[in-house]
Amino acid sequence: MKNILYKAFAIAALSISLISCSNDDSENISGNGKITLKFDNAFGANDLILNTQGNTTSNNEVLKISLVKYIVSNVVFTKADGSTYVYPKSKSYFIADEATAAGQQFQLSDIPAGDYTKVKFGIGVDEEQWKLGAAGQGDFLAQADDAGMMWSWAAGYKFFALEGNFTSPTVTAATPFMIHTGKTGTDYNYTEVTLDLPTKALVRTDITPAIHIITDLSKVIDGPNKIKLSDNNMGGMGAMIMGGANLPIITQNINTMFRVDHVHND
Repeated sequence: MKNILYKAFAIAALSISLISCSNDDSENISGNGKITLKFDNAFGANDLILNTQGNTTSNNEVLKISLVKYIVSNVVFTKADGSTYVYPKSKSYFIADEATAAGQQFQLSDIPAGDYTKVKFGIGVDEEQWKLGAAGQGDFLAQADDAGMMWSWAAGYKFFALEGNFTSPTVTAATPFMIHTGKTGTDYNYTEVTLDLPTKALVRTDITPAIHIITDLSKVIDGPNKIKLSDNNMGGMGAMIMGGANLPIITQNINTMFRVDHVHND
């Protein structure tokens, strides 16, 4: 009987100890850390290669892409408990650029330590921030201008830019195309994307998670809304989509082109 009671007390003590350790671990998650967002451009199942790779759409148009740029903004992280951390908007502007190493990953600092399960970000600059001018975007106005991501200082930002050459069954010679989104007329064309993380991003003072995001550029014109470059070909100018009815539905397509491939907790 004494042995049974001893074992029972020992099990109870061990259980309390484990619970206490678990609580201590939870309570010890404090301080700030960093998160890296990595944007990996692809076309369908293939990693994107600029200028030489032929990328075929469901409309049998073949694109050779020479330029991919888009503004990433308004980053928000969601913790496992459902609470959110809004990265300061004044610091939350980045230009993803396939042509440069600096344009493929961005490190965000001073993130409260915790276990994060979602990330949300905008493509473009939201209208409220644009109306604030330099007070809302700081030095980013000049940075975007230098990167060619402004229509003009007065007209606003280009949110997304995709350029290159294409051929199709009806356009047999390599022909330029440009797809630029942003504010046109009454359409603002800003969109926000929310992505679940396949594994938690464990932000600690000594752990900097990297969230690896795949951007499937095929969905820009071959997503839920199908766009034919051939239908937008303007003779000697090529296919120039920078306004009109196509831009809002391309913005809808852009909203579907991101997914998280994996998270590194290093």
